[in-house]
Amino acid sequence: MRILVTGAKGMLGTRVVAEAAGRGHDVRATDLPELDLTDARAVRDFVAGAAPDAVVNCAAYTDVDAAEDDEARATQINGDAAGHLAAAAPYLVHVSTDYVFAGDASEPYTESDEPAPRTAYGRSKLAGERAVRAAGAQHAIVRTAWLYGAAGRNFVDTILALAAERDTLRVVDDQRGSPTWTGHLAPVLVDIAELRGAGVFHATGDGDCTWFDLASAAVRAAGLDCAVEPCTTAEFPRPAPRPAYSVLRSERGVRLPAWRDGLAGHLAERVPA
Repeated sequence: MRILVTGAKGMLGTRVVAEAAGRGHDVRATDLPELDLTDARAVRDFVAGAAPDAVVNCAAYTDVDAAEDDEARATQINGDAAGHLAAAAPYLVHVSTDYVFAGDASEPYTESDEPAPRTAYGRSKLAGERAVRAAGAQHAIVRTAWLYGAAGRNFVDTILALAAERDTLRVVDDQRGSPTWTGHLAPVLVDIAELRGAGVFHATGDGDCTWFDLASAAVRAAGLDCAVEPCTTAEFPRPAPRPAYSVLRSERGVRLPAWRDGLAGHLAERVPA
């Protein structure tokens, strides 16, 4: 099938392009400056010219803190642009986030739980989900969380870079979620595109942990001599409030490998044997 991938230069987009091409699909990859997704006419014309069977939208405004001061721009990219793609595409797989939820639960959020974002970023991503639905075309919305992988800035690589320079790191231990490696998420996105799955799906690494747990596991696995110590969110305030608990689970049968397996896969690629 012919698959158009938007946001193709990003951390997730590059992986989706590689995954789809590896399966023998005819892949068209695009990103800025070739296509501005906030321009509805440009999107319509580009999609018509590419004539895809499916579009996988990996483009997003992802700076959670900056969105607090620039919510209009975040909503243009995460909200309006998603709607433009949904209106133009014969079928769309749109990537969303755990931030559409309040983040104060005590049990995992499932696809049927009601979103209630508490950040500008979360509101902009929920606007995208609603715009996709409102377009009336065939679509799937895939929510993920704590994403990391090659070809982009991410928490794991940042921690390893710091750990290589310092004797001690302090990492937040009161935020819990499910780390997700792009190497595990990209195949699921292509699976959904191939099957033309419909509705909302949750797709994250299996299991959950805190940022401290993830950092500790990464530093140990990399064999770095750096002590990782727990701290609280209050000790490192940020412009956008972080969810204390944003674990996602799927009640629709989506199951990714364990987050520790994802970490191992990422490290193996990062430092080839």
